[in-house]
Amino acid sequence: MAMSLQARQAQANTAADEFSKIYYETFDKRRQAISKLYQDKANVVWNGNAVAGSDAIIKLFDGLPSSEHTVDGLDTQPIVAGPVDADNTNSIMVTVFGKVKFKDTGAEAFTQTFILSAAENKWKIISDTFRFVI
Repeated sequence: MAMSLQARQAQANTAADEFSKIYYETFDKRRQAISKLYQDKANVVWNGNAVAGSDAIIKLFDGLPSSEHTVDGLDTQPIVAGPVDADNTNSIMVTVFGKVKFKDTGAEAFTQTFILSAAENKWKIISDTFRFVI
């Protein structure tokens, strides 16, 4: 039986909140484990620099200085139609906004949009777009 749109939104909200906490804690404190949050063929666009595949993503992130993210808010929605899965019941889009401070720099505002897909009861990133806000 298909889940109602209201139930899918509630599921998306809970998943986005939990996932964002795990993601930024991992990125800031255990970056070597960040690859576990991405699908093998995920894509990242980081401030205009596009990379694809988990190896390239890890290489990109390893080149960044240590960081501290603060999430000010997020928005999420279930994906109703798209290329992620046949019925799209296990895909959500999450948009996060906040501040990030990299080693030896001041805090900068950012926005980051993820497309997550659930596989084996775990949310994994298939698309990630990060941008500093000017």
